[in-house]
Amino acid sequence: MTFKAVYSCPKEEDTLDLAKALAKTSQVGDVWALFGTLGAGKSVFSRAFIQELSKAEEVPSPTFTLLQTYDAGNTEIYHYDLYRIKSPEEIWELNIEEAMHEGICLIEWPEKMGGYLPRNILRITIEILQDNTRKITLQTEDKGKKERILRAGRLPDEQSEL
Repeated sequence: MTFKAVYSCPKEEDTLDLAKALAKTSQVGDVWALFGTLGAGKSVFSRAFIQELSKAEEVPSPTFTLLQTYDAGNTEIYHYDLYRIKSPEEIWELNIEEAMHEGICLIEWPEKMGGYLPRNILRITIEILQDNTRKITLQTEDKGKKERILRAGRLPDEQSEL
């Protein structure tokens, strides 16, 4: 079964707070896959998430470098932006498999991975609504990840099991 939690974030501050709360629940081996159109807020979410777990003051988007890493004390955070890759096979040049097992991964544009995107991910979809509110939907098939999401400190506006 897939667990689905939906959050309404009318202000950017709400998105930042949600990202920080979820970051605190993260564990080594977590893969956070961020889906959304250009400008939806994937990088804003990622920046707040990373800053919550690391001492990084600046968190540039890895659009051109494809990968930025951050020290989070007992692990590394791997922040990928796959927008510019041309084929799914290019991910292997970025040591993504190792990162998924040894650290915490945030992947923007994960659809570019094609069939290589793992099933046991935390899927985040960010949508922009008409009033500029962000609708952030989290999905996971893992019961332990579901429980961590629900303990994040902010209850979802909606939740369901599919």
